[in-house]
Amino acid sequence: MSQEACMSRKPWELAFTAEPVEVAALRRIMRLHLGVWGLQDITDEAQLCVSELVSNVITHVGHGTPATLAVSVRGTHLRIEVHDPDTRALPVLRDPSTESLEGRGMALVDAVADRWGVLLRPDRKVTWCELATKLTAPNGHVEAPSVMRAEALLSLYAAATPLSCRTDVGRLTSAVAEETVIAAITDFLHWLQAHGCDADDMLDRAQMRFEAEALPYVKGHEASPG
Repeated sequence: MSQEACMSRKPWELAFTAEPVEVAALRRIMRLHLGVWGLQDITDEAQLCVSELVSNVITHVGHGTPATLAVSVRGTHLRIEVHDPDTRALPVLRDPSTESLEGRGMALVDAVADRWGVLLRPDRKVTWCELATKLTAPNGHVEAPSVMRAEALLSLYAAATPLSCRTDVGRLTSAVAEETVIAAITDFLHWLQAHGCDADDMLDRAQMRFEAEALPYVKGHEASPG
């Protein structure tokens, strides 16, 4: 089973007004999207970049400026962009050891991001940064131990499926991958039932364990300052 077909991370964007109250909301939205994309491990860095890029617009372009947050996966990097209409107020990178507060936000972005820059368009400025992920392919997954164990099991399971369920190059499409997971879970439930176990109870216990393992991400980021 090819991990390259596991997930489609579609780019998304959100229009907002550059005000301090918007920063916390944008941070929460970023956390939720990274959770859906399986990229929880870079949530802290991504939220920091969102905070600083948006704050830069508020400080140097002005309160109430119409802006847009755009997020995508480029290769194996997470790309964060903030668009604003002022092509003159360019971000400034200052030495964090200086007394001036100006430019310190971009110094933080520079410290956590792999790269960042500014694109000038006829009608807007795009300030962007990219964060490295643990993805091995844009549509793949992070190689966490639990995910890799599931990948190995599903590879064996997929090998036993009819050839009509596979693509010409032997890779599973995203839809077929999902159906393979569902079929595997269903067969495990049949196996549990055949051995006298309560399938519903097993599902409840598995869900509880899954939520317990995911909970540290939720608690850690809910407490993050806006």
